[in-house]
Amino acid sequence: MVDTTPLTQAVDHFADRLRAAPQSRLQRGAAAEALALARELARWAQRVEEPGSEPREMPDAGMFAVADQILVAAHDVSLVLRSEDEVAEAVRLVEEARARASV
Repeated sequence: MVDTTPLTQAVDHFADRLRAAPQSRLQRGAAAEALALARELARWAQRVEEPGSEPREMPDAGMFAVADQILVAAHDVSLVLRSEDEVAEAVRLVEEARARASV
């Protein structure tokens, strides 16, 4: 089993920053970046769990739900990661999304 602690820490930090962000920041793109990340992580997990099937898209549950959505998607992908390199790639995705979200 691979250690996914770095992913958990990165996602927890991003989710905390989103929850603390003012509504105006969420509206200016932070929520959209978080949703895009959640969808990307969810697709990753689905590709591993259900190879050959079309991934389902995570719905847009609104700007105030995106912190929870990235946590759920990160949990799902953490269950299918097979190597330290995959963990590092997932962490990179989270950090890049957080930087684009400016939170």
